[in-house]
Amino acid sequence: MDFRSIRYFVVVAQELNFTRAAEKLHMSQPPLSNQIRDMELDLGVQLFVRGKRHLTLTEAGWVLYRRAQQMLELADKTREEVGALEKELSGKVCIGLVEGRAPFLAARWVAGFHEEFPLVRYAMWNGSSDDVLDRLEQGLVDLAVIAAPFDREHLDGFTVGSEPWVAIIPGNHRLAEKPGEPLALRELVGEPLIVPQRKSRIEAIERWFSGIGAGVDILCTLSNYLDAVALVEQNAGIAIFPQTTYTPNRHVVSRVIVEPAKMAEYVLVWNRGQQPTGVAGEFIQYVQDFLEEDRIHQERFRVKEQEFVIPEGAQLL
Repeated sequence: MDFRSIRYFVVVAQELNFTRAAEKLHMSQPPLSNQIRDMELDLGVQLFVRGKRHLTLTEAGWVLYRRAQQMLELADKTREEVGALEKELSGKVCIGLVEGRAPFLAARWVAGFHEEFPLVRYAMWNGSSDDVLDRLEQGLVDLAVIAAPFDREHLDGFTVGSEPWVAIIPGNHRLAEKPGEPLALRELVGEPLIVPQRKSRIEAIERWFSGIGAGVDILCTLSNYLDAVALVEQNAGIAIFPQTTYTPNRHVVSRVIVEPAKMAEYVLVWNRGQQPTGVAGEFIQYVQDFLEEDRIHQERFRVKEQEFVIPEGAQLL
């Protein structure tokens, strides 16, 4: 396989019709059909089930389609990086971000970095920690902002921010009567809870409750903060999540959990042994300077937020 045949395959897989795919590729249909048949012979698998009017991807075809998209994305990224070496700093920084505060942290860095290097462009990809780390391992993103702890055997990085764990409560719930005041963990015992789906997070929350001699009633696990807020709005339960940048919502109330208090920590990471160079390396250096100097170049880079203060003595969860 070469990149041309891979691009042909991706277009056919998207159109599921040789005639439409050939038109999109500005070529005739017979050579395209022959190219796909040659790929199948080369791989020793059938990629499409050929019907009278349309094509259907086989299981092998679906696997190749997912990988082909990643290969083409990585090829385009590599081409941009190589081309940028001979020019004023340019190219693209690809950043993977977990839900929560990570996108807001990265937004400040991008705003400041763009002021210094206007030719640089950005691709920001958002997902669960596992999804983000998978893309980092495959080389589809240069850097990632994830929640600590992280795998120090395979990743390098440094802390970029922290926030307290909070309870997100339906506005008509009895525990919502004192918005802004801390909430003791024991008051959540017996409540149906909505928590992050990552196994390590669930285990940490269970240990948190067992530390006060209580069990935990987990109603739902999920990866997206906004999904948690949607469930809370409908009185499905109370969500326990790291506090994220404030989004006005009159249907829910957030209260910092204390007794004992916990905090989440965010880290900027990259693959160990593959220190980013070029524009990604410059971006890392900028973030380090940003954190050391608390540098925000203009007031417009700081969006006014409802910030919760991390309680004294809060430990990492």
